[in-house]
Amino acid sequence: MGSLERLRHWLDSHRAVWLDLLRIYMGFALFVKGVAFVRQGNYLVETVRQTQLGLGEGLVADYVLVAHLAGGALLCVGLFTRFAAAIQIPVLAGAAFLVHRTEGFFAPAMTLEFTLLVLALLILFTAAGGGPLSVDAWLRRRHASNVPTTATPAR
Repeated sequence: MGSLERLRHWLDSHRAVWLDLLRIYMGFALFVKGVAFVRQGNYLVETVRQTQLGLGEGLVADYVLVAHLAGGALLCVGLFTRFAAAIQIPVLAGAAFLVHRTEGFFAPAMTLEFTLLVLALLILFTAAGGGPLSVDAWLRRRHASNVPTTATPAR
């Protein structure tokens, strides 16, 4: 077996780890984006106001902040992974279809393409959950090791 074939086999056998590394990076990036929104003051509220949703701009901006900060942190560590990814989906869908759609595809910054990629990954993690490098997996293993394998008869 050649070295390229061994590498391919190793990558295939560790696919869950690669997905976890992607989840960790994405969670960290979303958390940092939330921190950036906090540091930018009213930028987020103004961006939401420009979409003309007709909803409370402050409430929508607060949801975006909480989703990015809390959801990003949870996604990064893999705790409540499906929930953490799912709460991000409305935020990224709104960013794609309300904020960045006017820029269109192939804009120099490629914000629409990147937003759609993150949205697709969030849908993937909502469906797949956390992998072996997640707190969710650790809790499952811990719970499984505490469950007795045979029932003790009552006396």
